[in-house]
Amino acid sequence: MTPAKLDRLEGFLTEKFSGLRRERAGAALVVWVDPENLVATMTRLRDDADLDFRLLIDLAGVHYPEREKPLEVVYQLLSVYRNHRLRVKVPLRDGEPIPSVIGVWSSANWYEREAYEMFGILFSGHPDLRRLLTEYDFDGYPLRKEFPVTGHFEVRYDPNQGRVVREPVQLGIPDRESYGRKRI
Repeated sequence: MTPAKLDRLEGFLTEKFSGLRRERAGAALVVWVDPENLVATMTRLRDDADLDFRLLIDLAGVHYPEREKPLEVVYQLLSVYRNHRLRVKVPLRDGEPIPSVIGVWSSANWYEREAYEMFGILFSGHPDLRRLLTEYDFDGYPLRKEFPVTGHFEVRYDPNQGRVVREPVQLGIPDRESYGRKRI
């Protein structure tokens, strides 16, 4: 966005939301919202004629393990009619629920499920908060920084049992014989 558009958008936000923490990040305007004010704030951002954020473009989780509130939910909003964008951030403690915004934008449904699956962020009021991409008994949240790159389990075909088996990951370096190749 141009600096003039950012100035105008920041002026609208200052006028309509007193005390809202905000900053500029490059060509974007970022605001922080507390979880208890999230749905009311998002509804006003969507319904106010000067703001008109009718589209939720994206919702993502971020993990900052060194922070007091290590999880953050980031919403990307777009006003097609006004041609301006806004980034809304909500910092959270681990295990602290955040209200679902499905009632404001139905497109939040799968975004919230993905954030739950990858970061363990709990969205209260979500009608179907279950995993999308991993198995139902998957252990952990794969996009958190403490999650091991190798995962906790591996799946392989065992020819002796004649089926696929699931085993804990072992990080040893096998020799060629373990793969059935003989040394030359």
